[in-house]
Amino acid sequence: VIHQHEGNACFFDKPFEIGDFIIAGEHMGTVEHIGVKTTRLRAIGGEQLIVSNTDLTGSRIRNYKTMQQRRVSFTLGITYDTPAEKLKEIPAYLKEIIEQTEDTTFSRAHFASFGSYCLNIEVVYFVLSGDYDRYMEINQKINLAIKECFEQHGISFALPTTLVQIASPAQ
Repeated sequence: VIHQHEGNACFFDKPFEIGDFIIAGEHMGTVEHIGVKTTRLRAIGGEQLIVSNTDLTGSRIRNYKTMQQRRVSFTLGITYDTPAEKLKEIPAYLKEIIEQTEDTTFSRAHFASFGSYCLNIEVVYFVLSGDYDRYMEINQKINLAIKECFEQHGISFALPTTLVQIASPAQ
């Protein structure tokens, strides 16, 4: 982004550098080259994107290199036939799983709402790294631990279901 001109010298605001993972408008990828007119990004799918610097500077740029932590929020759908006593225990199970996972900070877990086909448990935690690969490793570890814990305690995940009652014909 050109900041100001003084004589022949230009001063640039550098919102990203080579190696940063950025999202700017509809473009996202790792910066591979910054030229005078264009910037090359390597997209997650592996393809190279060549974006004009004008398009980049006209967009809000989110640079994930400087991210110190990542907030993770998700909802688990539990079946309606889960007993209230067991439902009360779920937040504690989730807290224990997340607190035992390296590079995480537990924020909260609550029975948040009654859904159309499930009881919604809302969970929030922080990954103490901006690295996406590290986040995915932690996310997988936590998801597997939740699945194992729920199996161990007889807690079922809900799926959309329909109850059909067939009446016998009047005789």
